[in-house]
Amino acid sequence: MSLKDRISEDIKTAMKAKDKVRLETVRSIKKVILEEESTARGKGQDGLTETQELEVLTRLAKQRKDAMTQYTDANREDLADKEAAELVIIEEYLPAQLSDAEVEAVIDDVIAKTGASSAKDMGKVMGPAMKELKGKADGAKVQALVKSKLAG
Repeated sequence: MSLKDRISEDIKTAMKAKDKVRLETVRSIKKVILEEESTARGKGQDGLTETQELEVLTRLAKQRKDAMTQYTDANREDLADKEAAELVIIEEYLPAQLSDAEVEAVIDDVIAKTGASSAKDMGKVMGPAMKELKGKADGAKVQALVKSKLAG
């Protein structure tokens, strides 16, 4: 089942269940995907690739995380909780996130392949690491791990 089909089914299910938060969140995902498809068609593509869909979902999840941080800093726990609830729903569509140990193993492998040895080599490591971990690990977590490994 394609992502669009799954989202359409989830919208129907949320309507029947009268789950307002899920309905709003899934509709917002569908809206962004349709907008991105429209842009892709303008560039000659038929629709979004699976990778592009993953990028959209990852971007939406990151937006929710950033908003949660801002709302928490502003002592607006009610809004932070709403963003957290939306994030949980968005993450259902993302592939399972790798554990810290798995991310660390990938980073160690990339460091070994590139021969990186100091903080100056961070760019050499981040590109291939993020390519391999795209959608499977948070970029900030990857960056922090690479930084700590190359610093020591």
